[in-house]
Amino acid sequence: MSRLRRDLLAVLTIAALLAAGCGTTEDALPEDDAATGDPVTFTDSRGKEITLDAPAQRVVALEWGEAEMLVTLGVMPVGVADVAGYGTWVSAAPLDADVVDVGTRQEPSVDAVVELEPDLVVMEGTSGAPLASQLEEYVPVLVTTSSDASRNLDRMREDFRLLATAVGKVEQAEQILADFDAALAEGRQAIADAGAEGAPFTMADGWMEGSSVAIRMFGPGALVSQVGIELGLRNAWEGEVDPVWGLGNTDVEGLTALADEEDLRFLYNASGEEDVFADGLAGHAIWESLPFVAQGNVHKLTDGIWTFGGPASCEQYLNELVRIFTTE
Repeated sequence: MSRLRRDLLAVLTIAALLAAGCGTTEDALPEDDAATGDPVTFTDSRGKEITLDAPAQRVVALEWGEAEMLVTLGVMPVGVADVAGYGTWVSAAPLDADVVDVGTRQEPSVDAVVELEPDLVVMEGTSGAPLASQLEEYVPVLVTTSSDASRNLDRMREDFRLLATAVGKVEQAEQILADFDAALAEGRQAIADAGAEGAPFTMADGWMEGSSVAIRMFGPGALVSQVGIELGLRNAWEGEVDPVWGLGNTDVEGLTALADEEDLRFLYNASGEEDVFADGLAGHAIWESLPFVAQGNVHKLTDGIWTFGGPASCEQYLNELVRIFTTE
């Protein structure tokens, strides 16, 4: 709780006591005050134990995945880093129009965050300790794991439960996760019924670097790849990836490693204005010679499916995979 909110609480409490002495029956505090509810204690990804006087209501999210999780839980953040970008890339849990932009995801504004007087700031683990320490001078900070290529689906569930504890939405979180697991089971059955169990896929995004296209591949440990594997599909990318996000960099020539994969589906994400696979690689001899390109097995994801999100975005992605492997 911020110093200003503590001072306000003290003033309201004193006023209520004085009013009680005069025979008034009005409540001391409004029902929706952040001080209502029991204290909550949780341990974040740093191993740091954090206790809040009550479940957080005014939350600032410095990463889109965590913002999406909060909205899914029914807690609209008061501030989010790069609100416009979130609106482009994350459709599973839209933000309200009055959510304040607190800067970029790479360099959020500490002043803008503190000015909102949040009960809690949520950030992801790879953003760095200095930012967390700076913010903790003013407000409690919860740091999620955000990604772990050795166990990304379980990690996602743990981050979601951690946030739910902090905002007092544990029961809602368990129902949402149960619904997600049910969707996975239903999708797995649909894939099997279509005879697509074990079918190969890859997932990528990309951008222009001068006149060439840089391609980022999602290895088997990436979150969305884990969704596909859980559905009974097989991620065919065997190139080097990092241990946190499960991502690896390549170029068009590097994609020739996939040339021997029969009936491979190549999926990619391009929710912004730039679509390097449709435009940047148009007429590229190597790209157009790849079997999955020649066979028409390149699939652009529906815009706004965030590949680093929570259960809502993961469910959008699994529905996309089921559609691609059962109807196209």
